Formats: sequence, structure tokens, C-alpha cells
Amino acid sequence: MERPLHFIEHIIEEDLAQGYQSDQLRFRFPPEPNGYLHIGHVKAICLNFNLGERYNAPVNLRFDDTNPAKEEQQFVDAIKENIQWLGYQWDSECYASDYFEELYQWAEKLIAEGKAYVDSQSSETIADQKGTPTTPGKNSPYRNRSIEENQQLFSQMKAGKCKEGEHVLRAKIDMASSNMLMRDPVMYRILYKTHHRTGDDWCIYPMYDWTHGQSDFIEQVSHSLCSLEFKPHRDLYDWFLDAVNPADKLRPKQREFARMNLSYTVTSKRKLLELIQEGHVTGWDDPRMPTIAGLRRRGYTPRALRNFVDAAGIAKRENVIDLSLLEHSVREDLNATAPRVMGVLDTVKLTLTNYPEDQTELLEGEVNPEQPEKGTRSFPFSKHLYIEREDFRESANRKFFRLTLDKEVRLKNAYIIKGESVIKDAEGNITEILCTYDPESKSGSGTEASQRKVKGTLHWVTQKDALKAKVRLYDRLFHVPAPDQDKLKDFKSFINPDSLTTITAYVEPGLSGAKPGDQFQFQRLGYFVLDQESTSQELVFNKTVGLRDTWSKQNN
Repeated sequence: MERPLHFIEHIIEEDLAQGYQSDQLRFRFPPEPNGYLHIGHVKAICLNFNLGERYNAPVNLRFDDTNPAKEEQQFVDAIKENIQWLGYQWDSECYASDYFEELYQWAEKLIAEGKAYVDSQSSETIADQKGTPTTPGKNSPYRNRSIEENQQLFSQMKAGKCKEGEHVLRAKIDMASSNMLMRDPVMYRILYKTHHRTGDDWCIYPMYDWTHGQSDFIEQVSHSLCSLEFKPHRDLYDWFLDAVNPADKLRPKQREFARMNLSYTVTSKRKLLELIQEGHVTGWDDPRMPTIAGLRRRGYTPRALRNFVDAAGIAKRENVIDLSLLEHSVREDLNATAPRVMGVLDTVKLTLTNYPEDQTELLEGEVNPEQPEKGTRSFPFSKHLYIEREDFRESANRKFFRLTLDKEVRLKNAYIIKGESVIKDAEGNITEILCTYDPESKSGSGTEASQRKVKGTLHWVTQKDALKAKVRLYDRLFHVPAPDQDKLKDFKSFINPDSLTTITAYVEPGLSGAKPGDQFQFQRLGYFVLDQESTSQELVFNKTVGLRDTWSKQNN
């Protein structure tokens, strides 16, 4: 059953019914290359590219590269890689800087028509003159400069004959407008910074509002989709389009949708950069970061992210999506695709006293029960094993279904064992569990003993064959749902001190051939991915997500 249309699709359907041609549809994703894309951008990416797929329409990737002080080529490269990793491909790769000359000529046109002027006041003075939402602004003393003087000054700004902050170009609109953005907005400022593409060709750079709509017009974008904070910008978007663009061409239409607000997360690039610079995380791709690079390194899949966006929906009103929905999406995807293996994170030795000392046998288990066509995998079994320390209690009540003395459990894909005794160190800590095994109870052997029911099943690895691995156990970076909403506290004061724990674990020997990015379910523990820092000498796994949501239980 096809899902119902969301409100953006309804808008497009109405436009098509009222005369738009399907071949006029064009969308765009316009990131600024001043940082890495995060989970909020995934929603905008999916929205635009999914519309492109639905309507068989091109989607441009346009970099809003108008601030050379913050933008870098590394961010351009990372953005392109992230979009392709998500499974999308753009039609045209565009840059706002491609249009600098055309934007400049249009600005000259506005000056010649008396619709723009050069203001020589400081940015602080200009801001003070803007007024408030309930009081009108004041006209700049330079608002009525002659066209000739404005043309001369703007030309000097472009030629590099003025200092930074000495002049700006402003649109002449209405200082009494109820929309503060319409009160003579700045169109150009002077910046002596080297641009990552145009070098030092320009020393004046256009502002976002002046650039965005004109770029959409140049590319003939039909629907310019922005998050809700840009709704007040729509009046200015339309004013600029009216001021310079011919009426016989397609007019871009700006429409707004609610951005992705995720609990236990911050997505402000400024705040994410703070976390990096102050050493709370290791970089943009730290697996605790909400960046696509971080989520990818943690083991989140493109399909999980796209399914998450689809489940969250496209809405008109801001809301907060619980992080558990994202975790559910990746858990559901990995359950269907991740191979099953055994790994023990907190080991305690287990010895089968009646198993032959020098014997090793190969046992088999399913690669993935959700994909029976994948067949089985083999792993060794012998006398000396490791199990999880929490899977044994020397004495326990009837609700404890794992290993204890005088009770039986099954070792996964292996035998039924019975706890007999323990060995302890001088401090009384258990160092080894001694058990017996039933040789007739081998899983899948078909014997009567193999079909005997016991309540507990434990995962395990052999001591002599298991591979030592470094395992990073990641948790939520913040321990409160809205870390940046408390205006009286620094958002960093809510950092979860247990967001990363690094331990030594042991895993099946079959993982020796795993490659960075390979994903696994450690049975009974959760989903893990082999990290990019892993080597043949040291395996490094990152925990992606547990088998079930534990946070909801903690917060209920």
C-alpha cells in the first residue's frame, strides 16, 4: 500500500494541476561547505532527492559558498561523499560562486534603478537602526545617496579600494516593514579572504538572501525547499526575484518544512565544532557525533537513515523526534543484514572438566537466520572457553536463567553444560568456572539429549582460538533529551561521562578476515562495526546499538 502524500507533494501536485509541466520540475540541495553534514541534513537530502525520484526530475547539488572565512574544500568533498553514501546522485554540481559575476551585474541593475544603495555605517549602527518587531526602523543617512555615487562606491568596493566593514550594499525596501528582514537588508559585504574556488578574484561577497533566490532562478529550480526558520525570508526571496528577473521564465517557489530535531542531540555546527575543539569528541566523524560521517563510522546504514526519515515524516510544525526511533531503524535494518557472530566483552574462564584436553571440534551456526540462503559458518570448540562474567552467579534465584552451580544451560550452537564449582583468587573474585558437559547434547545432532529443554543459552568463545579485540562501547553523548535548551547552562555540562568505554574483548576467529565497515551482530549483545582504525594486528569494533532499547526503560 502506497503511503499518503506529504504536504510538499500536495503542493507539487497542485502546481502540476494548475499548469506546471512535469519537465519543469527541478529540485536542489544547497549546503554551505563550512562543516560536515549531520542528521538534520539527511532529512533535507532525502526530501529533495526522493522528490526527484518520484517525479523523475533532476536534483542539483549547489554549494552555498559565499563566506570564504568559514568554507573549505574538505567540507565540499565530505558533503559529496556523504550524499553518494546515502545512495543519491545529483544532476548538476553547482556553486553559488559560479554566479558571482551575474549577481554583481544584477546588483548594479538594482543600484541603477534606485533599489539598492551603499551604506557607510558600521554593522552595529545598522543593527541599532533596524528597530524592533513592534517599532519601525530608522533610515540610514546614506539611504538617499545618488545613483552615481552608489555606482562609484560599489565599483570601488569590488576593486578592493575599501576596507573591511567600511561599506556594505543594502537593498532599499522598507524600514517600517513588519518583517524585520525587509528593512533594507545587506546584500554585499567586503571580505579580504581567499575563496576555496575563486581565490582572490573577489573581495566583496553576496549575502545568503541575495544569493539564494537568484541561484535558484539561474538553475530554474521549481521548488526551493527550506526548513521553517527560513519562512520569514520568503518575502525577501520573492522581492529579489521580482526586482531583477524576467517574467517569462519559471519563477522558483520557496516552501518550508519542519527541520529534524532529535532528542539527546545538538546539530548546531558551531556547537559541534566546540565539542571537537575542546576535546569532548575526536573529530567530525567521532561515532558519538550526529554527523553523517559519525553515524556511518558508528555502523549506521544508508537504508536505516532513509527509513528513519520516512518514519519521522515531513511536517509543517516543529517537533522533537526521539532518538530511539533512529536506533530502532538501524536495529531493524541490521537484524535483516548483519552476520551473527559470538564475542565476549567481559570475560571469565570456563573449563569443561570432562571434555578431552587435546580435542578441538568445529561447530556450525547460521550466518543470519533472516537470510537462510547465506548458509552457516564454522567456529572451534574446545575444553577451555570464555563466557560473559554476568552470565554466571555462584548462587541465584529461580528467575536467573543463566549459569549457576548445579544447574544446566546450553552453550550456543554447542552442548548443554552444568555448573559444578568455581576457583577464586585471594580477594574472593571468581577466576574460573568448572563445568561438565553432556556429550550427547550437541546442537543439531538429533539425539534425544540434544532436544532436551533448558531455560538459558549462553554465547562463548574458545580461549586458545579467539581473537583479542578492542571494543568501543558508545552511548548517547548527552544524558538529557534537550541539552541546548537550558539557557542558563552550557550545553556541554550535560555531556554523558559514560558516552565512551573502551574494553578488551574476545571474538570468533572467523573475524580475522573482516574489513573496516563490516557489520556484525554479536549474539545476545548488540550490533558492532569494524572501525577504520582496525588493523590485522588489532581489531577495533564500535558498538552501533544494542539489541533492544534500554534508554526508554531508564526514563520511564
